[in-house]
Amino acid sequence: MCNQKGGVGKTATTAQLARAAVRQGLRVLVVDADPQGNATTALAADEPPQDAAGLADVLSSRTDATVADVIVPGVWPGLEVLPTIGGGSLGLVRDELIQTAIGREGRLRDALAAAGEAWDLVLIDCAPSLDQLTINALAAADIAAAVTEADRFASHGLVQLIQTIGLVRQHYRPSLRLTGVIVNRYRPREREARTWLEELRGASESMGFPLLDPPVPYRAGIAAAMAAGAGIDEWTAMPRAQRDELAALYTAHLHAIIQEA
Repeated sequence: MCNQKGGVGKTATTAQLARAAVRQGLRVLVVDADPQGNATTALAADEPPQDAAGLADVLSSRTDATVADVIVPGVWPGLEVLPTIGGGSLGLVRDELIQTAIGREGRLRDALAAAGEAWDLVLIDCAPSLDQLTINALAAADIAAAVTEADRFASHGLVQLIQTIGLVRQHYRPSLRLTGVIVNRYRPREREARTWLEELRGASESMGFPLLDPPVPYRAGIAAAMAAGAGIDEWTAMPRAQRDELAALYTAHLHAIIQEA
């Protein structure tokens, strides 16, 4: 799950896709590859202590930590989290990867491969950047999905992301495919949002990336549910009809993204 543009709701989308997956009976691992650690805060059943090992320890050449050593239970049965413990440590490992000449792009891929077939689905929540952490995530992935908004800045960022995915496919992961772009926080009553959605649809056809319809509408409850570590279907502060509609939408988007995995 990626987009170098921040603030588009990528982590909230990752959380709700994970919820949709566990509701389908899948065993899910969420990898928090963002130094901000928001996915860990939202989805770990208990917040890990600041001195606990996390993703940074798995990626660093200075420790022997494995994925199995550091995963923690998630907020729902069937969910586990590979956490980020404090942004500073993962940021330092990102700098370490920049300075590493050989094998740096495959650290996460190798770590997950060593963990075996413990999960049906692994979702990697990337940082809002195209740095070595995101390259590691893409090099580990079978498929990529992007979260964007129907506005100029978020839409333009897709071009660079698609180029990066192409380079990762060429050099590190030939099987990598972009299988879905989710338009998030869509406000159909705003003319500018409608205009940019049409621009995205045109770009989808010309550049060959799949734009998932319908867009996820703007609902304050989505971010609130994520912050509380709740599935949208569990968020009783939202009317039941809206909850059911959104839960069905995330399930449909999940199936569209992973159908070719």
